[in-house]
Amino acid sequence: MNDVLLVVVIVVALGFDFTNGFHDTANAIATSVGTRAVTPRVAVLVASVANLAGAFVTTAVAKNIAKGIIDANLATMQTLVAALLGAIAWNLLTWWFGLPSSSSHALIGGLIGAALIQSGEDGVLWHDVAHNVVIPAMFAPVIAFAAAFLLLILIYWVFSSLNPGIANRGFRLGQLGTGTWVAFTHGANDAQKTMGVIALALVLHSGGDVSNLEIPTWVKVSAGVAIGLGTYAGGWRIIRTLGQRVFQMEPESGFAAQAAAGTTIYLATRLGYPLSTTHVVSGAVMGAGATRRLSAVRWGVAGNIVVAWVLTIPAAAAVAAALYWPVEAVF
Repeated sequence: MNDVLLVVVIVVALGFDFTNGFHDTANAIATSVGTRAVTPRVAVLVASVANLAGAFVTTAVAKNIAKGIIDANLATMQTLVAALLGAIAWNLLTWWFGLPSSSSHALIGGLIGAALIQSGEDGVLWHDVAHNVVIPAMFAPVIAFAAAFLLLILIYWVFSSLNPGIANRGFRLGQLGTGTWVAFTHGANDAQKTMGVIALALVLHSGGDVSNLEIPTWVKVSAGVAIGLGTYAGGWRIIRTLGQRVFQMEPESGFAAQAAAGTTIYLATRLGYPLSTTHVVSGAVMGAGATRRLSAVRWGVAGNIVVAWVLTIPAAAAVAAALYWPVEAVF
Protein backbone atom coordinates (compact mmCIF):
# COMPACT_ATOMS: atom_id res chain seq x y z
CA MET A 1 0.00 0.00 0.00
CA ASN A 2 2.93 2.32 0.73
CA ASP A 3 4.17 1.90 -2.84
CA VAL A 4 0.68 2.62 -4.18
CA LEU A 5 0.44 5.78 -2.06
CA LEU A 6 3.79 7.00 -3.38
CA VAL A 7 2.58 6.60 -6.97
CA VAL A 8 -0.68 8.38 -6.09
CA VAL A 9 1.21 11.31 -4.54
CA ILE A 10 3.47 11.64 -7.57
CA VAL A 11 0.59 11.47 -10.08
CA VAL A 12 -1.60 13.91 -8.13
CA ALA A 13 1.38 16.25 -7.58
CA LEU A 14 2.10 16.35 -11.30
CA GLY A 15 -1.62 16.90 -11.90
CA PHE A 16 -1.45 19.91 -9.59
CA ASP A 17 1.63 21.11 -11.46
CA PHE A 18 -0.31 20.89 -14.72
CA THR A 19 -3.19 22.97 -13.28
CA ASN A 20 -0.58 25.41 -11.96
CA GLY A 21 0.72 25.80 -15.51
CA PHE A 22 -2.59 26.52 -17.19
CA HIS A 23 -3.86 28.55 -14.23
CA ASP A 24 -0.76 30.73 -14.16
CA THR A 25 -0.17 31.00 -17.92
CA ALA A 26 -1.60 34.49 -17.61
CA ASN A 27 1.31 35.54 -15.39
CA ALA A 28 3.74 35.15 -18.23
CA ILE A 29 1.78 36.08 -21.33
CA ALA A 30 -1.28 38.17 -20.45
CA THR A 31 0.45 41.51 -20.91
CA SER A 32 2.14 40.41 -24.16
CA VAL A 33 -1.18 39.21 -25.58
CA GLY A 34 -3.06 42.20 -24.18
CA THR A 35 -0.78 44.65 -25.99
CA ARG A 36 -0.78 42.48 -29.15
CA ALA A 37 3.00 42.11 -28.95
CA VAL A 38 2.59 38.42 -29.89
CA THR A 39 -0.25 36.10 -30.83
CA PRO A 40 -1.72 34.01 -28.00
CA ARG A 41 -0.51 30.68 -29.40
CA VAL A 42 3.08 31.87 -29.93
CA ALA A 43 3.12 33.43 -26.47
CA VAL A 44 1.89 30.20 -24.89
CA LEU A 45 4.50 28.11 -26.74
CA VAL A 46 7.37 30.39 -25.70
CA ALA A 47 6.09 30.51 -22.11
CA SER A 48 5.83 26.72 -21.87
CA VAL A 49 9.45 26.23 -22.99
CA ALA A 50 10.66 28.97 -20.62
CA ASN A 51 8.68 27.40 -17.75
CA LEU A 52 10.42 24.08 -18.35
CA ALA A 53 13.85 25.75 -18.43
CA GLY A 54 13.16 27.66 -15.22
CA ALA A 55 12.54 24.44 -13.30
CA PHE A 56 16.28 23.74 -13.21
CA VAL A 57 17.47 27.03 -11.68
CA THR A 58 17.64 26.14 -7.97
CA THR A 59 16.05 23.88 -5.36
CA ALA A 60 15.80 26.39 -2.50
CA VAL A 61 12.05 26.84 -2.87
CA ALA A 62 11.45 23.08 -3.15
CA LYS A 63 13.27 22.45 0.11
CA ASN A 64 11.31 25.22 1.82
CA ILE A 65 8.03 23.62 0.73
CA ALA A 66 9.18 20.18 1.87
CA LYS A 67 10.55 21.27 5.24
CA GLY A 68 9.23 24.78 6.00
CA ILE A 69 5.42 24.58 5.92
CA ILE A 70 4.41 21.44 7.82
CA ASP A 71 6.31 19.20 10.24
CA ALA A 72 7.72 16.57 7.91
CA ASN A 73 8.32 14.20 10.84
CA LEU A 74 4.58 14.09 11.56
CA ALA A 75 3.26 14.16 7.99
CA THR A 76 2.02 11.08 6.14
CA MET A 77 1.38 10.23 2.51
CA GLN A 78 -2.34 10.80 3.15
CA THR A 79 -1.52 14.33 4.30
CA LEU A 80 0.15 15.06 0.98
CA VAL A 81 -2.67 13.55 -1.12
CA ALA A 82 -5.34 15.56 0.71
CA ALA A 83 -3.24 18.74 0.45
CA LEU A 84 -2.74 18.34 -3.30
CA LEU A 85 -6.42 17.58 -3.94
CA GLY A 86 -7.43 20.67 -1.96
CA ALA A 87 -5.03 22.82 -4.00
CA ILE A 88 -6.26 21.39 -7.30
CA ALA A 89 -9.89 22.01 -6.33
CA TRP A 90 -9.20 25.68 -5.55
CA ASN A 91 -7.16 26.13 -8.75
CA LEU A 92 -10.01 24.78 -10.86
CA LEU A 93 -12.63 26.88 -9.07
CA THR A 94 -10.74 30.17 -9.47
CA TRP A 95 -9.82 29.28 -13.07
CA TRP A 96 -13.51 28.74 -13.85
CA PHE A 97 -14.36 32.22 -12.56
CA GLY A 98 -11.30 33.78 -14.25
CA LEU A 99 -9.69 34.93 -11.00
CA PRO A 100 -5.85 35.05 -10.96
CA SER A 101 -5.48 33.55 -7.49
CA SER A 102 -2.25 31.94 -6.33
CA SER A 103 -1.53 28.28 -7.10
CA SER A 104 1.38 28.51 -4.66
CA HIS A 105 -0.85 29.65 -1.83
CA ALA A 106 -3.43 27.03 -2.79
CA LEU A 107 -0.79 24.33 -2.25
CA ILE A 108 0.43 25.92 0.97
CA GLY A 109 -3.15 26.20 2.21
CA GLY A 110 -3.76 22.57 1.29
CA LEU A 111 -0.69 21.45 3.24
CA ILE A 112 -1.76 23.48 6.27
CA GLY A 113 -5.35 22.18 6.24
CA ALA A 114 -4.38 18.53 5.84
CA ALA A 115 -1.66 18.78 8.49
CA LEU A 116 -4.02 20.41 10.98
CA ILE A 117 -6.50 17.54 10.68
CA GLN A 118 -3.81 14.89 10.71
CA SER A 119 -1.52 16.21 13.50
CA GLY A 120 -3.26 19.20 15.09
CA GLU A 121 -1.51 22.53 15.50
CA ASP A 122 1.84 20.82 16.01
CA GLY A 123 1.67 19.68 12.40
CA VAL A 124 2.14 23.21 11.04
CA LEU A 125 5.37 25.22 11.34
CA TRP A 126 3.63 28.52 12.02
CA HIS A 127 6.81 30.55 12.50
CA ASP A 128 8.19 29.41 9.14
CA VAL A 129 4.85 29.99 7.41
CA ALA A 130 4.81 33.57 8.71
CA HIS A 131 8.36 34.32 7.58
CA ASN A 132 8.48 32.33 4.35
CA VAL A 133 4.92 32.82 3.09
CA VAL A 134 2.93 35.58 4.80
CA ILE A 135 5.58 38.31 4.90
CA PRO A 136 6.73 37.77 1.27
CA ALA A 137 3.07 37.66 0.20
CA MET A 138 2.54 41.09 1.73
CA PHE A 139 5.68 42.78 0.42
CA ALA A 140 6.31 41.17 -3.00
CA PRO A 141 3.28 42.72 -4.79
CA VAL A 142 4.11 46.11 -3.28
CA ILE A 143 7.71 45.84 -4.45
CA ALA A 144 6.56 44.83 -7.94
CA PHE A 145 4.01 47.69 -7.99
CA ALA A 146 6.69 50.25 -7.07
CA ALA A 147 9.27 48.78 -9.45
CA ALA A 148 6.88 48.80 -12.42
CA PHE A 149 5.70 52.33 -11.59
CA LEU A 150 9.25 53.72 -11.37
CA LEU A 151 10.50 51.80 -14.43
CA LEU A 152 7.64 53.07 -16.57
CA ILE A 153 8.21 56.66 -15.39
CA LEU A 154 11.88 56.24 -16.39
CA ILE A 155 10.86 54.84 -19.78
CA TYR A 156 8.55 57.81 -20.43
CA TRP A 157 11.36 60.22 -19.50
CA VAL A 158 14.11 58.52 -21.53
CA PHE A 159 12.02 57.90 -24.67
CA SER A 160 9.86 61.03 -24.58
CA SER A 161 11.26 62.33 -27.89
CA LEU A 162 10.91 59.01 -29.75
CA ASN A 163 8.31 58.64 -32.49
CA PRO A 164 5.28 56.83 -30.92
CA GLY A 165 5.06 54.30 -33.74
CA ILE A 166 8.74 53.35 -33.44
CA ALA A 167 8.46 53.21 -29.64
CA ASN A 168 5.45 50.89 -29.79
CA ARG A 169 7.19 48.52 -32.17
CA GLY A 170 10.33 48.54 -30.02
CA PHE A 171 8.50 47.76 -26.79
CA ARG A 172 6.44 45.05 -28.47
CA LEU A 173 9.71 43.39 -29.45
CA GLY A 174 11.00 44.00 -25.94
CA GLN A 175 8.01 42.14 -24.55
CA LEU A 176 9.21 38.97 -26.25
CA GLY A 177 12.17 39.13 -23.87
CA THR A 178 10.34 40.27 -20.73
CA GLY A 179 7.48 37.81 -21.27
CA THR A 180 9.98 34.97 -21.59
CA TRP A 181 11.73 36.26 -18.46
CA VAL A 182 8.51 36.11 -16.45
CA ALA A 183 7.76 32.59 -17.75
CA PHE A 184 11.29 31.47 -16.85
CA THR A 185 11.06 32.83 -13.30
CA HIS A 186 7.55 31.39 -12.95
CA GLY A 187 8.92 27.95 -13.81
CA ALA A 188 11.84 28.49 -11.43
CA ASN A 189 9.56 29.30 -8.49
CA ASP A 190 6.35 27.39 -9.11
CA ALA A 191 7.65 24.07 -10.48
CA GLN A 192 9.71 23.76 -7.32
CA LYS A 193 6.61 23.52 -5.12
CA THR A 194 5.67 20.25 -6.78
CA MET A 195 9.30 19.09 -6.59
CA GLY A 196 9.22 19.72 -2.84
CA VAL A 197 6.06 17.65 -2.31
CA ILE A 198 7.35 14.73 -4.39
CA ALA A 199 10.74 14.84 -2.66
CA LEU A 200 9.02 14.79 0.74
CA ALA A 201 6.92 11.81 -0.38
CA LEU A 202 10.09 9.97 -1.39
CA VAL A 203 11.61 10.61 2.04
CA LEU A 204 8.45 9.45 3.83
CA HIS A 205 8.34 6.34 1.65
CA SER A 206 11.95 5.39 2.34
CA GLY A 207 11.92 6.36 6.01
CA GLY A 208 14.87 8.69 5.44
CA ASP A 209 15.86 11.91 7.19
CA VAL A 210 14.06 14.96 5.84
CA SER A 211 16.94 17.22 6.90
CA ASN A 212 19.05 15.60 4.16
CA LEU A 213 16.32 15.96 1.52
CA GLU A 214 17.57 16.21 -2.06
CA ILE A 215 15.66 16.68 -5.32
CA PRO A 216 16.38 13.87 -7.83
CA THR A 217 16.88 14.88 -11.45
CA TRP A 218 13.82 12.91 -12.63
CA VAL A 219 11.67 14.92 -10.21
CA LYS A 220 12.96 18.20 -11.66
CA VAL A 221 12.34 17.00 -15.21
CA SER A 222 8.83 15.68 -14.54
CA ALA A 223 7.78 18.82 -12.65
CA GLY A 224 9.18 21.06 -15.37
CA VAL A 225 7.45 19.08 -18.13
CA ALA A 226 4.11 19.07 -16.25
CA ILE A 227 4.08 22.82 -15.68
CA GLY A 228 5.25 23.41 -19.26
CA LEU A 229 2.44 21.27 -20.67
CA GLY A 230 -0.06 23.02 -18.43
CA THR A 231 1.19 26.37 -19.68
CA TYR A 232 0.81 25.24 -23.27
CA ALA A 233 -2.79 24.20 -22.54
CA GLY A 234 -3.42 27.84 -21.70
CA GLY A 235 -5.64 29.66 -19.24
CA TRP A 236 -7.57 32.05 -21.44
CA ARG A 237 -10.11 33.22 -18.84
CA ILE A 238 -7.36 34.55 -16.55
CA ILE A 239 -5.33 35.97 -19.45
CA ARG A 240 -8.25 38.26 -20.28
CA THR A 241 -8.51 39.47 -16.67
CA LEU A 242 -4.84 40.37 -16.31
CA GLY A 243 -4.25 41.41 -19.90
CA GLN A 244 -6.96 44.04 -20.29
CA ARG A 245 -9.54 44.13 -17.51
CA VAL A 246 -7.26 45.53 -14.77
CA PHE A 247 -6.32 48.38 -17.11
CA GLN A 248 -5.86 48.88 -20.85
CA MET A 249 -2.26 47.85 -21.48
CA GLU A 250 0.16 49.53 -23.90
CA PRO A 251 3.46 47.96 -25.06
CA GLU A 252 5.61 50.10 -22.77
CA SER A 253 3.31 49.33 -19.81
CA GLY A 254 3.48 45.61 -20.50
CA PHE A 255 7.27 45.75 -20.85
CA ALA A 256 7.68 47.55 -17.50
CA ALA A 257 5.23 45.26 -15.68
CA GLN A 258 6.89 42.10 -16.96
CA ALA A 259 10.44 43.31 -16.28
CA ALA A 260 9.55 44.34 -12.72
CA ALA A 261 7.58 41.18 -11.97
CA GLY A 262 10.16 38.79 -13.39
CA THR A 263 13.01 40.38 -11.45
CA THR A 264 11.03 40.34 -8.19
CA ILE A 265 10.16 36.65 -8.67
CA TYR A 266 13.76 35.75 -9.52
CA LEU A 267 15.19 37.41 -6.43
CA ALA A 268 12.61 35.69 -4.21
CA THR A 269 13.41 32.34 -5.84
CA ARG A 270 17.12 32.70 -5.13
CA LEU A 271 16.24 33.41 -1.49
CA GLY A 272 14.03 30.30 -1.34
CA TYR A 273 10.68 32.04 -0.87
CA PRO A 274 7.69 30.14 -2.34
CA LEU A 275 6.29 33.30 -3.83
CA SER A 276 2.96 33.80 -5.54
CA THR A 277 3.82 34.77 -9.09
CA THR A 278 0.17 35.75 -9.57
CA HIS A 279 0.39 38.30 -6.75
CA VAL A 280 3.60 39.75 -8.11
CA VAL A 281 2.45 40.08 -11.73
CA SER A 282 -0.89 41.57 -10.64
CA GLY A 283 0.94 44.10 -8.46
CA ALA A 284 3.24 45.03 -11.34
CA VAL A 285 0.31 45.45 -13.75
CA MET A 286 -1.41 47.78 -11.27
CA GLY A 287 1.83 49.73 -10.76
CA ALA A 288 2.21 50.25 -14.50
CA GLY A 289 -1.41 51.35 -14.76
CA ALA A 290 -1.05 53.82 -11.91
CA THR A 291 1.55 55.84 -13.86
CA ARG A 292 -1.22 57.31 -15.99
CA ARG A 293 -3.51 58.14 -13.11
CA LEU A 294 -5.00 56.09 -10.31
CA SER A 295 -8.34 56.02 -12.09
CA ALA A 296 -6.73 54.19 -15.05
CA VAL A 297 -6.67 51.04 -12.93
CA ARG A 298 -10.03 49.32 -12.69
CA TRP A 299 -9.93 48.98 -8.95
CA GLY A 300 -13.17 46.95 -8.85
CA VAL A 301 -11.50 44.15 -10.81
CA ALA A 302 -8.32 44.60 -8.76
CA GLY A 303 -10.44 44.32 -5.60
CA ASN A 304 -11.86 41.00 -6.76
CA ILE A 305 -8.31 39.76 -7.31
CA VAL A 306 -7.32 40.82 -3.77
CA VAL A 307 -10.35 39.01 -2.34
CA ALA A 308 -9.21 35.83 -4.13
CA TRP A 309 -5.74 36.31 -2.64
CA VAL A 310 -7.09 36.60 0.89
CA LEU A 311 -9.38 33.58 0.51
CA THR A 312 -6.90 31.23 -1.16
CA ILE A 313 -4.98 29.80 1.81
CA PRO A 314 -7.97 29.33 4.15
CA ALA A 315 -10.23 28.05 1.34
CA ALA A 316 -7.69 25.51 0.06
CA ALA A 317 -6.96 24.53 3.69
CA ALA A 318 -10.67 23.91 4.32
CA VAL A 319 -11.02 21.72 1.21
CA ALA A 320 -7.89 19.73 2.07
CA ALA A 321 -9.08 19.30 5.67
CA ALA A 322 -12.45 18.02 4.45
CA LEU A 323 -10.73 15.56 2.10
CA TYR A 324 -8.27 14.18 4.64
CA TRP A 325 -10.59 11.59 6.24
CA PRO A 326 -11.96 10.28 2.91
CA VAL A 327 -8.35 9.92 1.69
CA GLU A 328 -7.44 8.18 4.96
CA ALA A 329 -10.42 5.83 4.54
CA VAL A 330 -9.44 4.90 0.99
CA PHE A 331 -5.75 4.37 1.74
